[in-house]
Amino acid sequence: MINIEKLVCNMLQENCYIVSDATGECVIIDCGAYFSEERKALKKYISDHGLRPVHLLCTHGHVDHNFGIDTVYEEYGLQPKVHQEDADLMEHLADQAVQFIGLRPQCQYPAIGEFLSDGDKLTFGDHTIQVIHTPGHSKGSVCFLVEDEGTLFTGDTLFYRSIGRTDLAGGSMMQIIQSLRLLAQMSDDINVLPGHGPRTTMGDELKYNPFLDR
Repeated sequence: MINIEKLVCNMLQENCYIVSDATGECVIIDCGAYFSEERKALKKYISDHGLRPVHLLCTHGHVDHNFGIDTVYEEYGLQPKVHQEDADLMEHLADQAVQFIGLRPQCQYPAIGEFLSDGDKLTFGDHTIQVIHTPGHSKGSVCFLVEDEGTLFTGDTLFYRSIGRTDLAGGSMMQIIQSLRLLAQMSDDINVLPGHGPRTTMGDELKYNPFLDR
C-alpha cells in the first residue's frame, strides 16, 4: 500500500505529491514548493514520517511544477528526472517564472539528473512506477502509473473535468487528444491525481469530461 501526501503549492495552486510505502522510501512528484512555508512543510512531512526520498520526478518542465526542486536537491541530493523533450523548458525555469509570475527566482536550479522515456520503470520501496509519455500540454509531458495501486499521476495532461492548456510553447491539441485516448484505455477504477485541482477516477472522467472517450 502506498501513502500519498498532497501539498498545494505556489500562486498557481500546483499539486506536489510525496508518495511512500511501508519501507520508508518515497518519491517526490512535481515539487512546486515556492514559498518558504511550503518548502518547510515538504521537509517536515518527510522528517516526521522518517522517509527517505529516492526520486525527484517531473511530469513536465513548467516552472510551477518545479519551483522547489532546488530545495529537494539541497536537502536530499536528488536531481530532477524528466522526459528529454522538456529539457529546454527545465533549462529555462527562471525565464518561465518571469513570464508566469513576473519574478525571477534567486536560486540555482539543479541540472537534470536523468531523462525519462516512455515505458521506463522506476522503483521505490516495494513499488514500481511506470512512465507514460503523454505529449500535448508540453512535448515531454508524462504520467506516472503505480499499476498495482491503481494510481495515475497525470500532471497537466488530465484534470478533474478538464485537460491541460495547449497554447503554450510545445503544446498541441492534436497530441493531447491522442494522449488522452491512450489514458482512456485504462480501467475505470484508476485513481487520477492531477497537477492541479482535486483527484478523480478514470471512470468519472470518461463519463463527465468532454475531452475523454474510448
